[in-house]
Amino acid sequence: MESMADSLLDRFLRYVRIWTTSDKHVEATPSSPGQWELARLLVEELRNLGIGNVELTEHCYVIARLPASSGYESKPLLGFMAHLDTAQDVPGRDVKPVVVERYDGKKIVLGGAIFGNGAAVSGGSEATAPLPGSPVLDPEADPGLAAQKGKMIIHTGGTTLLGADDKAGIAEIITAAGRLMARRELKHGPVVLIFSPDEETGKGLPFFPQEKLGDLKACYTLDGGAMGEVESECFNAYMAKVYFSGKVIHLGQARGELANACLMAAAFATMLPRSESPEATDGYYGYYCPTEISGGLEEAALELYIRDFDLNRAKERIAALELFARAVEAQFPGGTVKVDVTAQYYNMKEQISRRPEVLAKLEEAARRLGISLSRKPIRGGTDGSRLTELGVPTPNIFTGGRNFHSVKEWVSVPDMEIACDLIVELVTTWAEP
Repeated sequence: MESMADSLLDRFLRYVRIWTTSDKHVEATPSSPGQWELARLLVEELRNLGIGNVELTEHCYVIARLPASSGYESKPLLGFMAHLDTAQDVPGRDVKPVVVERYDGKKIVLGGAIFGNGAAVSGGSEATAPLPGSPVLDPEADPGLAAQKGKMIIHTGGTTLLGADDKAGIAEIITAAGRLMARRELKHGPVVLIFSPDEETGKGLPFFPQEKLGDLKACYTLDGGAMGEVESECFNAYMAKVYFSGKVIHLGQARGELANACLMAAAFATMLPRSESPEATDGYYGYYCPTEISGGLEEAALELYIRDFDLNRAKERIAALELFARAVEAQFPGGTVKVDVTAQYYNMKEQISRRPEVLAKLEEAARRLGISLSRKPIRGGTDGSRLTELGVPTPNIFTGGRNFHSVKEWVSVPDMEIACDLIVELVTTWAEP
């Protein structure tokens, strides 16, 4: 009989090989065909576990309902959620995961292994000659990696992300569901599993199928990092698109006439305070972050993120963008600047604090497993931010992954197993009086 660890590892390795990078430039939901491929695979796997009520919506949400144990039908409906897509920040195609069966605690040079069709398997640090400029996983710089000595980890080949964000969460939820279906002695109430598209771009939010979820009392996203981390507060998030219209004339006659939209966009970007950027802040400090700039002499555009845990401070940042716009117009006579701001998600702290039992149940389940939990703010957001906004408190649980959105991404397999254990224990804890 296949162990939970084997099935968890097998699932994860299959999922990460599917190219599911979302595309913020595509308006459709989902924004990439690979998300459909993974979604259909999950539907098949869930049904093979004996879960009869599985649905794939027109916008690529997978919704599976585990029936309650006999006599537990009136217990609160509980949800678990993870997302199908991976980030655009680094390549996500042709992921070749490297399984280190027993990490030796030394530096790992990425990009030195030669791969076949499947996952490469390593006994420890890479022994093959690294390519010039290869990224390195260094335990001296990463205490979380150092703590994995003697354990199984999975890392990237050095040219793509791994996809633990959030395919580790998907594998953990489905593996835990398989255990609940197979072990009838584990008594539980009704459970709904949700796998969502386009979390990384936020384009799936308008199509979130809340009406299909029933009377959810609480939900937990599996989309976090190091073992033991729990996140119940996040940024208030806005996206701003700034449009620059210049005044064009032949460059030979430009003196006193030309308003260069390219330079207008650049001038605006340099007004964003560097001390309030992602690379200069941590903890509860918010930021501005330009993410894309494009255009020519006549028209240009700048996309940027505004993030802050304090909603009033986030609104002050939005107001500052208008001031920067007017300052650019003053520098470039004849040019105009338009700022268009869209809310993406809000801090879930207040909503979750109104339902203290949601975190209390999680802490009790962890205590029974001997896990020490630590709360930290998410310097980002999850689908749980949106679901919390809709009235269902949805904190975020660790998956065991690290260095998300980078070619240095890695995941701890023992931590993934603990996340599975926590899901099962949490479900049974909610079913108690």
